[in-house]
Amino acid sequence: MASTDPIADCLTRIRNSFMAGHESLSVPYSIIKEELVRILKEEGYISSYKTKEDGPFKELSILLKYNRDRDPAIKRVQRVSRPGRRIYVRKDSIPVVLGGLGVNILSTSKGLMTGKKAREMSIGGEILCEIY
Repeated sequence: MASTDPIADCLTRIRNSFMAGHESLSVPYSIIKEELVRILKEEGYISSYKTKEDGPFKELSILLKYNRDRDPAIKRVQRVSRPGRRIYVRKDSIPVVLGGLGVNILSTSKGLMTGKKAREMSIGGEILCEIY
């Protein structure tokens, strides 16, 4: 069965893999998921990712990141805007996550980016998720 919210599905798979202590996971490929995972890599929440084609479908293979004590790099992943309730913010009202320790990911007219980068570029957008 296809997911009605592929972004939430991707975030849930990442959260569940961290909770289960897995080293890596695969999610079905889409451009928006690749951009989301790219931001997670840039912000230091995952070790790496790559796109692979197994058969007729592309997948994103994600290598998870843990600290020395095997604590996951991501403590919480929360989907903010959902298909049934979209959450949009203006450039001057982008929330700060956990006093700047976390990150929110926005979908803007310039593509996916962190809330911090969107504030620097003075553009608003749809808040997809919060991660810390």
